[in-house]
Amino acid sequence: MNTDQAAIDRLAAAALPGYGLDPDASAELINVSENWTYRVREPSGRAFALRVHRPDYHTAAEIDSELLWIDALREDGVVDTARAVRAADGSRVCAVGTPELGVRNVVLFEWLSGDTPNPDEHDLLPGFRTLGAVSARMHEHARRWERPASFTRFSWDYETTLGARGHWGRWQDGLGMGAAKRATLDRLDRTLRRRLDAYGRGPRRFGLVHADIRLANLLVDGSRVRVIDFDDCGFSWFMYDFATTVSFIEDHPRVPELKASWVEGYRSVAPLDPADEAELDTFVMLRRLLLVAWIGSHHQFATEAAELGGGFTSGSCELAERYLSTHA
Repeated sequence: MNTDQAAIDRLAAAALPGYGLDPDASAELINVSENWTYRVREPSGRAFALRVHRPDYHTAAEIDSELLWIDALREDGVVDTARAVRAADGSRVCAVGTPELGVRNVVLFEWLSGDTPNPDEHDLLPGFRTLGAVSARMHEHARRWERPASFTRFSWDYETTLGARGHWGRWQDGLGMGAAKRATLDRLDRTLRRRLDAYGRGPRRFGLVHADIRLANLLVDGSRVRVIDFDDCGFSWFMYDFATTVSFIEDHPRVPELKASWVEGYRSVAPLDPADEAELDTFVMLRRLLLVAWIGSHHQFATEAAELGGGFTSGSCELAERYLSTHA
């Protein structure tokens, strides 16, 4: 995959005329993770978010399905989400190409006002109660929503996270991986698979989820809470959404408190079966091992992955030993 930043910047600039924006509109890179996200500004002050998709992750049909769920959540009053802007030809998923990169899919969203909740420790518990309540509303909506016939999104099940068809590669290729670490994480992998098989995939447990609902993907504007970045949404266990809330901070000493706050927020909206709550730590470890794979496959272009590096693998082994002492 070509990750030449200057080339991707040029493709982002080439996408703007298709939306009929001011000719003097500019695009400034603000984030690189799965995709490249730009803040687009017009001289008038109007702003948008442009997402340039990496190739071979989502098809145009899958991206369109993401937008359909976003529309439904917003129109049904479940959560406030960003609208996708139509291009001059009426499309919302646009194919834009340059000679150096070929064709990439892009989506332009309206820019939502609001601030990401302050990650200061004193603010974490209220934020996690909000995450729990928002997740419960979205899960209840997913269970009752009649998806269009064209709807297609991939899954985050065992095979597509830790298995042979993992979307982010193999955890065995994580940075700093040695024989001892691999043996520890292999024991974790086997335990996770066994527990997930026992937990099952009934309709109350497995369905359409956001799959990356962290504080970083909430915007708070006064009394309004908005949810952004549905790029990873797909079919998984509903409780996997909790695991994503503690992504990269699974070893934080306050995670048990954060979990309790998330559960409290969830139950303020919808029932939560004790059997679901009992497996939250399993999903945290599933996510943690998946992130080992993500760092291994993304560290060459995603800043966050590069910064975490091999230390994340070592920390994952410590967490694995602690989890296996009570869940093996």
